[in-house]
Amino acid sequence: MRGMRAGWLVAAALLAASVQAAPAAPPAAADPAVRVPSFWDPKHRPEKPELGRLALIRFLTEEDYPPFNFKGGDGNPTGFNVDLARAICEELKVACTVQMRRFDTLLDALNENRGDAVIASIAITPQTRARADFTDRYYRSPARFVARSDFDLKDIRPETITGRAVAVVAGTAHEAYLRAFFAETSLKTFPTLDAAKEALKARQVDLLFGDGIALAFWLNGSDSANCCAFRGGPFLESRYFGEGVGIAVRSGNEPLRRAFDWALQKLWERGVYTDLYLRYFPIGFF
Repeated sequence: MRGMRAGWLVAAALLAASVQAAPAAPPAAADPAVRVPSFWDPKHRPEKPELGRLALIRFLTEEDYPPFNFKGGDGNPTGFNVDLARAICEELKVACTVQMRRFDTLLDALNENRGDAVIASIAITPQTRARADFTDRYYRSPARFVARSDFDLKDIRPETITGRAVAVVAGTAHEAYLRAFFAETSLKTFPTLDAAKEALKARQVDLLFGDGIALAFWLNGSDSANCCAFRGGPFLESRYFGEGVGIAVRSGNEPLRRAFDWALQKLWERGVYTDLYLRYFPIGFF
């Protein structure tokens, strides 16, 4: 999520390139071990809101945040967020455009009526809620522990890793979470995620704790050399890791916000969301 950006853009860019080159068909060969999370209550049956004469939805997104949103080989926007926006428009039977802008200009552009909605991995926080209204979340990044493959502990809880050395990036929400809930561990802070990963590979620590998406790309890339694997979790404490990511609309635009919530649940129920998720995130991080 933006605001919690991790050092995984290089690996993500490689995945994005492979996604763009792949055919558009659903990923029938996806790893069955990948769990696709659901953020929708199956008992909730929202009614489709009336959109009146709305004939076009203008989505805004960021220029360079693969695999969520980035420029394709033809210069047009692509990525998980972009494809999800287009699927929403198809579900609502409304035309849409997707314009790319710098991340720091997106909410201002929305409030200046240069677009109708922002779909750019903006975390739902009190600060962003003060500037826009948000749909229900449609994804979130959990925190995860990683250990070397020969580490024998599978059940990671405060009492099972007392005294163990745990690497974490200094000054992050992940460090704060460990200090609050895993206070009996031997915390080792590092300036970057890359430094923490190297410490784990070199057996200087027993475990590494960090962003699940960033770690998933690393574990499944060549840099990890198959050294390590997830252990325990996922950890989803909202006070530390946020509420998740939603689509932003101008404050008070309740019809459009409700329409997006309706469309997102329909896309989940029909399997469209799952297909997109597995296409862009074939690596399990939940």
